[in-house]
Amino acid sequence: MFGARLGAATLTLGLLLAAGCGSDSGEGSSPGGAGEATALLGPREPAAGMPVRIGLISDGKGPVSDLSIEGQVADATVGYLNEHRSGIAGHPIELVTCRSLADPAIGTDCANRMVEEDVVAVVVGSSAVVESIWEPLHQSGVPVFLSYANGAPLRDSASTFTLSDSSYTLKALVQLAKDEGVKKLSIVAVDVPTSAAILREAVPPLFEGSGIDVDIVPVPPGTADMTPQMQTVVDGDPELVQVVGNDAFCISAFNGLRAVGYDGLVTSISNCLSDRTRMAVPGDFLEGMVLPAVVPIGTDNPSTRIYNAVATAYGSDIDTGRVAGLTMFTLVAALEAAADGVSGDITSDSVVTAIKGMPETDVPGATGLRFRCNGKAVPATPALCVRGWLTTTLGSDGQPTDYKPVGVTPIED
Repeated sequence: MFGARLGAATLTLGLLLAAGCGSDSGEGSSPGGAGEATALLGPREPAAGMPVRIGLISDGKGPVSDLSIEGQVADATVGYLNEHRSGIAGHPIELVTCRSLADPAIGTDCANRMVEEDVVAVVVGSSAVVESIWEPLHQSGVPVFLSYANGAPLRDSASTFTLSDSSYTLKALVQLAKDEGVKKLSIVAVDVPTSAAILREAVPPLFEGSGIDVDIVPVPPGTADMTPQMQTVVDGDPELVQVVGNDAFCISAFNGLRAVGYDGLVTSISNCLSDRTRMAVPGDFLEGMVLPAVVPIGTDNPSTRIYNAVATAYGSDIDTGRVAGLTMFTLVAALEAAADGVSGDITSDSVVTAIKGMPETDVPGATGLRFRCNGKAVPATPALCVRGWLTTTLGSDGQPTDYKPVGVTPIED
């Protein structure tokens, strides 16, 4: 049912939840008047004193992706945190931003700039070049807060903290297959080096000893008609097909499966589903499809209500229906919550200490998930702060219904 996160914007497994330097104070316009939005934001508790400089590195809008929403949401979130959450330990947050443009060399330059700017921590969005950004920061001891991680960053126990890993959708796939008694499944994924490597490395150990036969079907990006590939899938007689890609890729895969008469279970990921998908694929095909998620986008719930209130009060024309936006809100708000117990001089070292010593708490913007960054959520990957994920089932209109937590248990002391 769900594959690793193959970003709609950058076509990599790590981005499928989501697609120049400057310094921003994080100040936003005040919420207008009373009402529900103001109540959601809570009472004013403005930060004061010397600002805490936090770095933000995002791919932004470039030749490969458009993740400019990440910067917009980060600014709005900081405005909210500074005015209603007293910033970090009472100090206002000041964002120092840099766009990596999905370019490894620029990502490294952004990281080096953050070290030179003496930021105490760095938030990294759904970037295609996470490891290029991470390495210089890691070497300098600057704590890095990630929306997802894979490889070396995920294994770091020193100063890296992440709210998801790039294989959570595969873990969800294993769980769904077991729940449904599936013995054979196919994963249809966009054929780019990053996704191919993750699938090659992650799938065998996850399914080892499960009794489930897995067939991986790579399809080149930009393939408009996938009927031939989907005929190959159906000829293999799978009971479950997972489609992983951006909305255009998934539309072609879904309609290819329809064209060849596949009537088994189909699962996907959040970035497969957009208004384009719902217009191009009949609702009776989408209905009942199960998707994993790390944020509950597309429904009315406590997480989306507070996010919408923040976007309205402190942002301008933010598309709150995009996964990348809510993910960035979650990331910035989670860093504030994790680091808020810092004491004494606020430095990279003291922020790391505060984050590692934080109690388990709710993930902001992801109702049902909890996080704790003491390295024990998933001991094999100590940078991961969350245990479990969310799951939803699509209705007849192709929209998510309720989100439910899966695999969420208390994270030990």
